[in-house]
Amino acid sequence: MATIFITGGNRGIGLALAEAYAAAGNRVIVSKRGAGDVAGFETIAMDVADAESVKAAGERLAHEAIDVLINNAGVIGPDRQSTTDMDFDGFLETLAINTVAPLRVAQAFLPALRRSEGAKLATITSQMGSLSYAKSDHVAYRASKAAANKVMQCLATDLAVESIAVAALHPGWVRTDMGGPGADIAVEESAAGVKAVMDRLTLETTGRFWAWDGRELPW
Repeated sequence: MATIFITGGNRGIGLALAEAYAAAGNRVIVSKRGAGDVAGFETIAMDVADAESVKAAGERLAHEAIDVLINNAGVIGPDRQSTTDMDFDGFLETLAINTVAPLRVAQAFLPALRRSEGAKLATITSQMGSLSYAKSDHVAYRASKAAANKVMQCLATDLAVESIAVAALHPGWVRTDMGGPGADIAVEESAAGVKAVMDRLTLETTGRFWAWDGRELPW
């Protein structure tokens, strides 16, 4: 039985991932902002945008062995986020949550990852952050995910010597609160695909950008 830690595991893709891992017989720990447990799961209150909150959560689990950590928590960004009309405060908040927080979480939980043999870490990013994908809507979101991809690529390089594999993962356009009801795929299908990618992740494939269906994506 592996121990899985998922940020933002109280709804959407995070909750679906928690359910998929639990159904496979794993121990699943989820984080969420604010008080209250996520039904059926060990729950830690953690705000990924709050450095002290992340530090405290990492210290709480420092003596555990975490086998898989998935940075899932994220935001779509402000209402105004075009290149000609940008909410700059909202842009900075989007970068803080989507780009900076995954690295902060990774660093805070390194002691627990190091206790596992063959630990794996992933951040849910997006194909919208691919530099080969030139659409210009949701600029703050796209930029934050492009930056998150680069951070994960660098992290993979640094953690390879510790036998910790790292991936950036595109979950698809999913029918969640963020994706909306007109999105392509059901949240359960996305979660099953993301889990399958993580199951196959090794040090030989670390530092790459994957889609939920197993395709390797261009940066």
